[in-house]
Amino acid sequence: MITISLCMIVKNEEKVLARCLDSVRDLMDEIIIVDTGSNDSTKKIAEKYTDKIYDFKWNGSFADARNYSFSKATAQYIYCADADEVIDDENREKFALLKKGLLPEIDIVQMYYCNQMEYNTIYNYDRELRPKLYKRVRNFTWVNPIHEAVALQPMIYDSDIEIIHRPTGFHASRDLIAFEKMYTDGLYMDARLHTLYAKELLIAGEKSNLLRSIPFFEKSLSDVTRSADSLMEAYCVLTRAYRIKGDSVNFFKYALRAVTTEGEGCAEVCLELALYFRSVKDEEEEQIWLHAALSAPCILNLETEKTARKMLDDLKV
Repeated sequence: MITISLCMIVKNEEKVLARCLDSVRDLMDEIIIVDTGSNDSTKKIAEKYTDKIYDFKWNGSFADARNYSFSKATAQYIYCADADEVIDDENREKFALLKKGLLPEIDIVQMYYCNQMEYNTIYNYDRELRPKLYKRVRNFTWVNPIHEAVALQPMIYDSDIEIIHRPTGFHASRDLIAFEKMYTDGLYMDARLHTLYAKELLIAGEKSNLLRSIPFFEKSLSDVTRSADSLMEAYCVLTRAYRIKGDSVNFFKYALRAVTTEGEGCAEVCLELALYFRSVKDEEEEQIWLHAALSAPCILNLETEKTARKMLDDLKV
């Protein structure tokens, strides 16, 4: 049987921390809680489960906080959890069996992360495999009888364990601040982060977040290393931002670029055009772009189709 360290980073999680820890405590061999600046009873609750509680001065980097929590682990594997996660009885049994029978060559175990759509998160899915259990120390070995090489790719096992996401509030403002700090600090966002930033803005961004993102996404359009997908993401954000700002010149500048770009276009920009024409009370043009939104693919927000259908229904009333 393997041993597991639970590593968590928390801040002001008094509403959900006990619920999370109650669902996993008997599966873990040690519990490590890293607090990044709570001013509620989070640490007092954590003390009921472990004496391994550490303070980490928040520096805007979730990666730094995660790495610090991992550095405190001593077990063979590390289970990474957020405070708003829960494992039900059926999946606790699956986890216990996994713990008993996990092969030592497995480096990473993926589990299903569920219940995302209900809480308006930036993920357009309700169930997706995510890496959750990590071997703490990897031993590198030579492979192949000839032209031998060190095996560098991790051995990944896809389990059928489901983790339920049950937040009590939204973290969009916190996440958007982290994205904005990356940009202002001059840090490069790779394609994955570029997508997540755009998703966060379209799904949960306030007007102020959208307006502050304009320089980043305009710079992204001039970055020759960006893919066509990233460019379309930038058009989505910029059309939303400039529509909300009331800048019709730049709104149409980026909307027209998006709809004339080679490919299928995207539903999100078509919806922005429909919203613009609704604001100027041009129902005929609004209807044209709503139908376009329903025929084009959604690239960032799957709720776009639902919004477009509702707007069409409104026009029929």
